[in-house]
Amino acid sequence: MKRVLLFSMVLFSFAACEKNIDFNLQNVAPLLVVDAQIENGLAPVVVLTQSFGYFHTVNSQVLQQLFVHNADVYIDNGTRLNKCKEFTVPIGGGYSVYYYGLDSSLPNTQFLGQFNTRYRLTIKSDGKVYNSSSTIPLLAKFPDSLWFKRAPFNPDTNARILMARTTDPPGLGNYIRYFTKKNSGGFLPGANSVFDDAVIDGTTYELQVDPGIDRNAIIPPNENYFRKGDTVTLKLCNIDKASFTFWNTWEFAQQSIGNPFAQPNSVIGNISSGALGAFCGYAAWYKTIVAR
Repeated sequence: MKRVLLFSMVLFSFAACEKNIDFNLQNVAPLLVVDAQIENGLAPVVVLTQSFGYFHTVNSQVLQQLFVHNADVYIDNGTRLNKCKEFTVPIGGGYSVYYYGLDSSLPNTQFLGQFNTRYRLTIKSDGKVYNSSSTIPLLAKFPDSLWFKRAPFNPDTNARILMARTTDPPGLGNYIRYFTKKNSGGFLPGANSVFDDAVIDGTTYELQVDPGIDRNAIIPPNENYFRKGDTVTLKLCNIDKASFTFWNTWEFAQQSIGNPFAQPNSVIGNISSGALGAFCGYAAWYKTIVAR
């Protein structure tokens, strides 16, 4: 009888602790979202959009309206300053995507990305000024060798995994981001695409390189492998700390969506004046290999 009474009291105490919590999600003004990058040997690309509410309806028309037009976008490499031009790329169905790039009508201001160079980005839009900077570091870290082997514990004899052996340069602060391209597809980042050298500083190590993923698609379990006969290109980029921090926090946040036990997290960008996103420099290394 005492146990029943005690159990009833415990249940009552839990019930008494229940409380309804109402979240009052305020409508906030849209923020500028910046997706800017520059890679060695390539011109910079800047995509400007606006944020929208969590419960906002998402469709092609809404996404089309998020692009920011008529902004003044400047990029300089320390010796040349280029005012970028807005370009339109039709994608079918009456829709287009837009980006800002170097204006070829200003030949004296043209430049491509170079190793060990710092770049500054300035954006003027709707009466506000946004600033950022990023570095294409030296290409100090890349795989010593790449090879394929049959996927272990997989009955599919055509499934392959990509292995890499890499030597990390001595000294902390070597940050990387990687992408893979399969056959005629595009370059896609891995589910966890950025890494630092806090644990492997100065060592030689081997690891499996997972295929890049399309985050807008549902990936079947068997698609987490390469296939025998695939032509695969690995793109490995040395990046600076700010670029690593942005993509590391972005991927953690993306993977935590819907997880009630996930640690609170915010995405840390490098754009001033409250804008979202980042300006990233990439020191890129490419290697193509056929899966055998």
